[in-house]
Amino acid sequence: MATNALARPFRAYLALTTSALCWAGNAIFGRLAVGEISPLLLVSFRWLGALLLVLVFARHYLLRDWLVLRTHLRFVFAMGALGFAIFNALFYVAAHTTTAINLGILQGAIPVFVILGMFAVYRVRVTRIQLFGVCLTILGVVTVSAAGSLKRLMAMEFRVGDLLMIIACALYAGYTVALRHRPAASALGLFGGFVAGAFLTSLPLVATEAMLGQLQWPTPTGWLIICLVALFPSFLAQVCFLNGVSSIGPNRAGVFVNLVPVFAALMAVGFLHEAFETFHAVALVLVLCGIWLSERGKQV
Repeated sequence: MATNALARPFRAYLALTTSALCWAGNAIFGRLAVGEISPLLLVSFRWLGALLLVLVFARHYLLRDWLVLRTHLRFVFAMGALGFAIFNALFYVAAHTTTAINLGILQGAIPVFVILGMFAVYRVRVTRIQLFGVCLTILGVVTVSAAGSLKRLMAMEFRVGDLLMIIACALYAGYTVALRHRPAASALGLFGGFVAGAFLTSLPLVATEAMLGQLQWPTPTGWLIICLVALFPSFLAQVCFLNGVSSIGPNRAGVFVNLVPVFAALMAVGFLHEAFETFHAVALVLVLCGIWLSERGKQV
């Protein structure tokens, strides 16, 4: 009995750490995709691949929950469009003009945007500790966006990719806040519906990319990247996160998302040989401390 009690949280921690690694890896894949496949085509193939995986491994959840999902198709489609397709479209476009380290660190702003969104929409109380945490995280985001330069900050000179990533984080926070009104379906059934909505949303995005003459068909490396993003950040990360949440609960599981900027920074230095500057370290500390205070403030 004691062994089983210890094994359960260990498996949950392992699953949640795997999720964070997969999501951090998406920043690496986004940078590697530059020159190998156009960003919006990557989004479309990513969610097509994830949809095929869902149909193979989780189709019974979709079939079981179809009656519920059918009555909430607008919600399911909007969530897939906002949280999956458009978020990743901005993410991969941003990867063309910023670094994987920046992509990872800036994702740390999502929990703070969620707190602000919950207050704006539902008037969920924000404590002083949470507010201080929000300010620290915003300071970290500004630090990395301005590359630690006060001159760039005063002149409001930011990389386009960093600004796109901040917008993407705000959109994903909106998706997270809206999950409060999710239909009463299983997590995997709902995920399958979101993936279908993301793929359908990606089609007009790809058509626009083609009309603008910016469509790039995948190279052999591009096809490999498609397979990796469909398998790891799109499917495996979600399954592991759902398992972790079911084992230890959403509050404890949510803390592991804070590992994403840490893993992304380490992987960018290790695999892409990106330079880890002093301002990156300062920004990472500010973001992580801000998230920690924001989470701690919920218990006050």
